[in-house]
Amino acid sequence: MDTAQPDTARAETVLAGRIPDSEGRYHRGAVWIADGRIVDVAFGEPSSAKNLIDVGESLLLPGAVDAHVHSYSHAGEGLRASTSAAAAGGVTTIVEMPFDATGPVNSRDRVNAKLDLVADEAVVDVALLGTMEPGGGWRRTADLVDAGVVGFKVSLFDTDPFRFPRINDSELLDVMKAAGEVGSTLCTHAENNEIIKALLADPANQASTDPAVHGRTRPPVSETLGVLTAMEIAANQGNALHLCHLSLGRSADLVSWYQSQGVDVTFETCPHYLLFTEDDMATLRGRLKINPPVRDDASRTAMWKAVTSGTASVISSDHAPWPAAQKDHDRILDNHSGTPGTETMVATTLGECLRRYGQGPEFTAAVAALTANPADRYGIGHRKGRLATGYDADILVLTPDEQWQIDGSALHSNAGWSPYHKRLPGARVTLTLSRGTVVWDANTGLVGAPGHGEQVRRR
Repeated sequence: MDTAQPDTARAETVLAGRIPDSEGRYHRGAVWIADGRIVDVAFGEPSSAKNLIDVGESLLLPGAVDAHVHSYSHAGEGLRASTSAAAAGGVTTIVEMPFDATGPVNSRDRVNAKLDLVADEAVVDVALLGTMEPGGGWRRTADLVDAGVVGFKVSLFDTDPFRFPRINDSELLDVMKAAGEVGSTLCTHAENNEIIKALLADPANQASTDPAVHGRTRPPVSETLGVLTAMEIAANQGNALHLCHLSLGRSADLVSWYQSQGVDVTFETCPHYLLFTEDDMATLRGRLKINPPVRDDASRTAMWKAVTSGTASVISSDHAPWPAAQKDHDRILDNHSGTPGTETMVATTLGECLRRYGQGPEFTAAVAALTANPADRYGIGHRKGRLATGYDADILVLTPDEQWQIDGSALHSNAGWSPYHKRLPGARVTLTLSRGTVVWDANTGLVGAPGHGEQVRRR
């Protein structure tokens, strides 16, 4: 990072605030922007600028890369809503999941159809994942990579036989080999199918209105067995594996052991595992029904340890914006699983991190888990996730604020609700720039337009 004044004649916009040094300490400085890219990052006060935006003592951070967003699990959301929510939450790139209500994104035609939606609807940039359907879908991996997907996702649990089908262990061998052969990251929903399906079929569980039944039907062992299965097959096949939305300290320990054995495996956790516990199900009920479930306080503490140590190298939202009508059934198992989250991810995670640890190395690790690490894992780290010369000018401004309260009805997802409603997160995203263009300003609202967002391809 330079301390000298950069070429001011070239810069179109200068964003001044507090930027981090190499040890993660924040000082006054500025980011200089031209043609949608970062020209320079420098400490000190900018002497002149055509367009100076000064945010005072607020923090300038790389735009977040949300590694797990479901925009089309039902017809009511779409990229216009999800990327509007992303922009308002400081997320400048979403990694879009391939399990759409109209059918999984598992062919070149379906990739191209989704890219048309990106061009028409996206407010911020979008990277697409593809998937491989059971029965030989892995044979099209090279074609899907050529069409522009940055990775693949499959499930070890049979969530939906049409939209989100299970890949059994035998075919998972072929799936992982195929992902490895094209040099792509495979991410997995890792839960044990047999244990969960048997518990879900129990008549007593089916009839229960007790919100705790959700956790009882997905016990910790169902997650750890899924994690072990995925990692052992990845170790056998040699592919890059990313484990989605893990909730348990034991899962983190297992990942660390496989990493020590040379396996190319990473994992993500989510804000709900860092902010909630199973006790919150008593009040939020179906609105906090998520797979895997939120766990006990010890698990929440373990997840914070995993994030701040860098073991949980990615934090994602797992944005699944079901309408309230699909989350408010009395029988808990009748509710859809998932919650809207891309707009609240940065504020809730980093606000809580500041409360717990301040602006120390733990905060630096959490920022990396929201920015550089997911970008690197999906092969877009050459453009996204860092405040550095030559990178896209994707920037979020984070303002510590103990008074700001989340209003679930005012968020930009079409879900119209949030489990964080009335929460005081401790920080707020007050400005978002996508490739140098302001797309969110807390003073004026959403200013980004559909069609601004672009596809991001793997390097």
